[in-house]
Amino acid sequence: MEQFLPIILIFAIMWFLLIRPQQKKVKEHKAMVEGLRKGDQVVTQGGLIGKITRVKEDNEIEVEVAQGVKVRVVKNTITQVVSRTEPADT
Repeated sequence: MEQFLPIILIFAIMWFLLIRPQQKKVKEHKAMVEGLRKGDQVVTQGGLIGKITRVKEDNEIEVEVAQGVKVRVVKNTITQVVSRTEPADT
């Protein structure tokens, strides 16, 4: 048992320093992507900054990067939400 103790300790340290934080980051990104809505200003992985004009159900959004210039973007490539719109009161 004493021979396996260092291996178990190394695995536990790796779990808390590497694996667990990465899982937390993935979970936060997934929640951010699911919360995207029309009017949010976002940044893509490619560095494009734009405003969401339409959210599609099939893992795709439409982002206006300049006046009259709209691009289709896969939701998972959104890295940051710069500003959020307030939900409409109904």
